[in-house]
This record gives sequence, C-alpha cells and structure tokens, in this order.
Amino acid sequence: MLSMDIAGKVAVVTGAAVGIGRAIAIRLGTAGASVVVADIDVAGGEETCALIGPTARFVRVDMRDDDAVRDLMSRRPQILVNNAGGGAVLRPCFPDASVERWTASLDVNLRAPMLATQLAIPGMQTTGGGAVVNVGSTAGVGFGPHVSPEYSAAKAALIRFTTTLHDLDGVRVNCVVPDWVATPRGIRERDALPPAERGPALVPLDAVTDAVVRFVEDESLAGRVLLLDREAEPCLLN
Repeated sequence: MLSMDIAGKVAVVTGAAVGIGRAIAIRLGTAGASVVVADIDVAGGEETCALIGPTARFVRVDMRDDDAVRDLMSRRPQILVNNAGGGAVLRPCFPDASVERWTASLDVNLRAPMLATQLAIPGMQTTGGGAVVNVGSTAGVGFGPHVSPEYSAAKAALIRFTTTLHDLDGVRVNCVVPDWVATPRGIRERDALPPAERGPALVPLDAVTDAVVRFVEDESLAGRVLLLDREAEPCLLN
C-alpha cells in the first residue's frame, strides 16, 4: 500500500466549526497536520482551533462566495476535506422553495466543493500530490423520496463527481457517505424522537474520521466512495 504521511501537511477542512467537520479537523491535527479551520461560524471555528492547539488557524469563509473560496485555496493545502454543506432540514424545499433558496443549497453542497477542488489541484500537483475527501450523505444514495430534493440531488452529484476523478496526476479524490452521525446535535435530535422512531444507533463520529484518514493516507483508494450506513457494515461502493 502506497501511503501519504499526514504529519506536516497543510489540511483545509471546510465547515469545521462544529460536528463532523470539527471532529475531522481535530483528527487531522492530532495526526500532525497544520489545520486550516474554515467556516462562517467564527465562535465555533475559533473553539475548534483551541481544541486542536497552535497548529490550527481559523479562516472565516462563506463557501458560496467564489472569491472567498479562491482566497482559502491560495493557502495551498495538500489535504482538502470538503465538509461544508447542509440545508436538508430547512423549509420550504423544492418545489415550494424559491429558485434562490434551492439554488443556495446546490451552491454550498455541490458547487463549492467542486470549485475548491478545482482550485486546490494545481497547488497539490506542484507540491508532490495531495488528497481531497468529500463528505456526502446517504440522502444522495438510493431511489426513495427525500424531504429535500435539492439537497439529495447535490449529494448524489457529489458522489458521482468524486468517482469521475480517479486520476489527476498525483491528486486523489474520495468521498465518505455517512448516514445520521452521532454529533452532539445528531444525538439531541435522535433522543428527542419517540423511542419507536429512533431506529438503529447513529454512525459513530470515529467511523467518519477514520474513513477520512484512511482515504488521505492510502493512495491505492483513489476515486473510491465509502458508505457508512446505520444498518450495515461500512461498504466501498465502487
């Protein structure tokens, strides 16, 4: 197995102020990366940096702002985790939402990671290669209905975007596709449901961070997608 050493690398993690993004940023920082915590949430982002230590720095970024994304990628990361996203629980959703509302969901969940990846590739290639890990959602897998069609469509497209980019001259792109994750918010929301509606245990945060590290380190997994389902074992989809 060809491997990439995380220690000493610059890692940008978007949406890292809370939840999954925070856990990924902390994990990469623990492994020795210099972590750029990117988020629109200043207080949360600075708290994430404090949890990591002096190797982390916060950058306020609205991932829907192209100029802000360009500035973020000018830091020339060797590791990029496209985690920023969301909007699945906001109402109204398509088709009742305005064009501006559902377009905003596509922008943050699909367009932003595509742009960030595009801008990161040249710098990674000139510094010996790099790794991009996209964070998807099981909302983008399958054929059933979903309360937010625009969110599901964006996450489905993010998976397919990943699988098309298996060979970029030293830059690897992967995607982790988690079900409902045991973040503090996720736990609160599940516990608020009646017991009969809670379903299986949430996906552990460690399962997500382990998957990100695995994809960053293992160069043989370029273009692969890992499904983390609440009701099944982790599964590579391709």
